[in-house]
Amino acid sequence: METKLARIAEIAKERPEERFTSLAHLVNETMLTNCHLELEKRKAPGVDGVTKEEYGRNLLQNIRDLVERMKRQAYKPQPVKRTFIPKLGTDKTRPLGIPAYEDKLVQKALSKILNTIYEAEFLDCSFGFRPNRGCHDA
Repeated sequence: METKLARIAEIAKERPEERFTSLAHLVNETMLTNCHLELEKRKAPGVDGVTKEEYGRNLLQNIRDLVERMKRQAYKPQPVKRTFIPKLGTDKTRPLGIPAYEDKLVQKALSKILNTIYEAEFLDCSFGFRPNRGCHDA
């Protein structure tokens, strides 16, 4: 999988006018399994209440089912769980959206693909919202 992403990064860098028309084949069982392994354990569950541990108990079947639904275009993201967390130093709160676990997997996979493509577009001095870089590093 990493070699496919590396090839896409290479094409994006060498040919900036190139248009990628089909990337859905990259979201497969291998990529989603890797995304599952990369996600942190102690994250709050979404509206379905499924945690990483619960999803991982039957990981292969869950991933196969997810990929099959995506191929059939039957995958529908679940509503995001809305929680309000307190702001420090005040009695106000701010909203926090918590997606369902499967949605986190799909988001992470798509994020990897899009980061690979758009990384070639960014200048070296750009820091915000990039892998291994942040506003505090600028």
